[in-house]
Amino acid sequence: MALAKYRRGGEGMNYWPGFVDALSTLILSIIFILTVFVVVQFVLQQEISGKDTALQRLNAQIAQLTELLSMETSNKGDLEQQMAQLRASLATAEADRDKFKGIAEGSGAGLADAQGKASDLANQLEGEKKVSARALAQVEILNQQIAAFRRQLAALESALDASEKKDKEAQSQIANLGQRLNLALAQRVEELKSYRSDFFGRLRQIIGNRPDIRIVGDRFVLQSELLFDVGKADLKPEALPEIDKIAAAMAEIGAKIPADIPWVLRVDGHTDIRPISGAGQFKSNWDLSAARAIAVVRYLATKGIEPQHLLAAGFGEFQPLDTGNTEEAYRRNRRIEFKLTER
Repeated sequence: MALAKYRRGGEGMNYWPGFVDALSTLILSIIFILTVFVVVQFVLQQEISGKDTALQRLNAQIAQLTELLSMETSNKGDLEQQMAQLRASLATAEADRDKFKGIAEGSGAGLADAQGKASDLANQLEGEKKVSARALAQVEILNQQIAAFRRQLAALESALDASEKKDKEAQSQIANLGQRLNLALAQRVEELKSYRSDFFGRLRQIIGNRPDIRIVGDRFVLQSELLFDVGKADLKPEALPEIDKIAAAMAEIGAKIPADIPWVLRVDGHTDIRPISGAGQFKSNWDLSAARAIAVVRYLATKGIEPQHLLAAGFGEFQPLDTGNTEEAYRRNRRIEFKLTER
């Protein structure tokens, strides 16, 4: 009767498949964690090199790591629950062993069999204790990995904070530099405007009021007929005294301009809208206007104005003062302009 009860009890205690399932789940969890750890490190190394885009990706990775941490914490709870079940099984097995020992001691006929079964139970208990120790070691490893994940999260958050701080500081420095640059440029422009006014005032004093020499906006304008023959880019001899006056005024004003202001005297050539034949020296009005501007610049350079402060430009017929089709409009558009401006 006692032996039948013992056999039925032994069949109810077959918990080895559950233990194998728990161990398999534990090994798969460890492999999954290691895989996730390697993948996360690779992604982090690729993503940290960016700035704004990297910050967004790091935030996404932090969310993923947080989710993984939550999953691992849940797995840890499952393992701890399994450990509790194993401990309960151990306690039950020890109770059965003690019970069987008592039965064996009270029964002479089944003593040897009971002792053998008790020995088997003892061996099983030792095996389960070893398995439990290994499970505890694995739980400790999981705890260490979770702590490492938390340290990585803290490092990433610190890196994000440092990067955001550097970005804010850089933006502040850029804004300050922009304000200072704008202020310096405004000051230089105002200084150059004052010298331009002095230049034009000095030219008015030297040249006087002449209908073929006038001021249009911020430019000093001479009619082309005063300086060149029709279709030519060679300065007329009678035009040289007028250009000498401009050179003298520019030399006087240029000596007063500080060296740190990058000024130039720009000479612009313009023609009327009527095309030239193209059979001569110049193929188009553009070529003719540029050649005339260069001729004036070269002559000014011979009068002491440094070449780095001279600039020639040809506009052809594309910047007219008068859009009419009369001879007077054509005459006004054929001109040489002088402008004191920044380089």
